[in-house]
Amino acid sequence: QVQLVESGGGLVQPGGSLRLSCAASGSVFFNFYTMGWYRQAPGKERELVANVTSLGSTNYGDSVKGRFSISRDNAKNTGWLEMNSLKPEDTAVYYCNLRGRAAYWGKGTLVTVSS
Repeated sequence: QVQLVESGGGLVQPGGSLRLSCAASGSVFFNFYTMGWYRQAPGKERELVANVTSLGSTNYGDSVKGRFSISRDNAKNTGWLEMNSLKPEDTAVYYCNLRGRAAYWGKGTLVTVSS
């Protein structure tokens, strides 16, 4: 069983910052997987926020480029999403994903950007 556990969500004011974490446990060769963050806002489809390959190549959704940064530590089976200059439209449930020979999802962490 592979488990992904997200943490770090919460309420933040516009312009603020949050750092999300994703910890993987179980029988998974973390370093062989692309790790990604997705988000889903109420009434909208789940969308890619960012991902990072096993070799460290990163990809970002257009709406977060220049504001968010994804990183990973393969030795710790952990990844992070640093979110800066947050906007109300960033409000969503954020999900961690591992994609490789199989795909795994966390249960999500809620980020609310509001004054």
